[in-house]
Amino acid sequence: MPLKPGKSDKIVSENIKELMDDYKRDDGKIGNNRPANATKARKMAVAIALKKAGKSRKPSSSGR
Repeated sequence: MPLKPGKSDKIVSENIKELMDDYKRDDGKIGNNRPANATKARKMAVAIALKKAGKSRKPSSSGR
C-alpha cells in the first residue's frame, strides 16, 4: 500500500506503522531491502516516513 502524503505527526506515525506491517507481512522486507532485524527495520521505516514528509529526525534550531 502506498504511503500517505502529509507532514503531520499522525500521518508520519501511520506511515511508519504501514511500513512495519509490510516488514512483518512480507518475510522481513521493506521495499527491496531486507533489514537484519526488527530494530533496523524500525529505524529504516522512520527514515522513509520522515523523508516522505519532508522532515528531519533532528529538531529544528529555530526555537532559540
